[in-house]
Amino acid sequence: MQYGKPSRGGIILALAFAGLLGVAETLRAQAQVPIQTPATPPVQTPNTPAPVPVTAAKKTKPTAQTQKDDRIFFALPNLLTVENGSSMPPLTTKQKFKTVAEGCFDPVEVVFLAAQAGIGQADNTNPTYHQGLIGYSKRFGTDYADAIIGNFGTGAIFPTLLHQDPRYYQMGKGNFFYRFGYAAVRVVVTRSDTSGKHEFNFSEFLGNGMAAALSNTYHPAPHTIASNTNVLETQLLLDALGYELKEFWPDIRRILVHAKHQH
Repeated sequence: MQYGKPSRGGIILALAFAGLLGVAETLRAQAQVPIQTPATPPVQTPNTPAPVPVTAAKKTKPTAQTQKDDRIFFALPNLLTVENGSSMPPLTTKQKFKTVAEGCFDPVEVVFLAAQAGIGQADNTNPTYHQGLIGYSKRFGTDYADAIIGNFGTGAIFPTLLHQDPRYYQMGKGNFFYRFGYAAVRVVVTRSDTSGKHEFNFSEFLGNGMAAALSNTYHPAPHTIASNTNVLETQLLLDALGYELKEFWPDIRRILVHAKHQH
C-alpha cells in the first residue's frame, strides 16, 4: 500500500517488474522439482492382522484454516488474503502487527518500492528532491515511510482499536462483474472481529487518513486540505486495485501455469 501520490505509470510499471521477477523465479523453481515415483504398497502376510496406528483411534480437533503467502505475480507478499475460506478465527493483536510487519519488510516489497522510487526519479516527481543519489534516497525514503504508516494504519492499528478484520476473503467463483464489484466494495465494507458481520470499513479510511496527515511532516509543500484529500482519494483507488488483484490473482495464476505447461 503506497500512500504518497504515485508518479504517472509508476505503479503499473512496478507491478510489471514484480510480475516478471516472480514468474522467472517460479519457472526456475518448477524446473528443479524432482520427479516423484509412486510408492510400493506394503505386503501383508496371510492371517496376520494389520497393525493399527496408535493415533487411529484418536480424533484430532480440526484446526483453523491457515493463511498462506500466495504471492501476487509470484513475488509481492499477499499475507492478509484468505482463499477458499468463508470464515476464520479472528486475528489477535500480535498476529495483526506481525503479519503487517512481515509484508512491510519483505525483500520483494523493498525492491518494489525501490523500483517505484526509480520511476519517480525518472519522471522527476517532487522536483524539490532534485536528482542524483540524494534525490533518489529522499524519494525512496518517503515512499517507504508512506507504505509502513499506511499498512500499519489499515492493517493493524485501527483494526485492533475497532475490532475489525483486516483480511480479504476471496470470492473465487462466480460472475466476473459480481466478483469485480465485490472486490471494489471491500474498500468500504469489512468484517467485525467480534460478530463476523459486515460493517463499514472505518480502518481503511482512518488508516489512510492518518497516513495522509502524517505525510505532511516529511513530504514537500504545499500542505493543504486539497492536497491531503487528493492523497486520500489516490490511496483508496490504489487499495481498490489491490483488492482486485487479490480477488483475481488465482485466475491469473492458473492462466500463467497453464501457459507454462503448454510449452
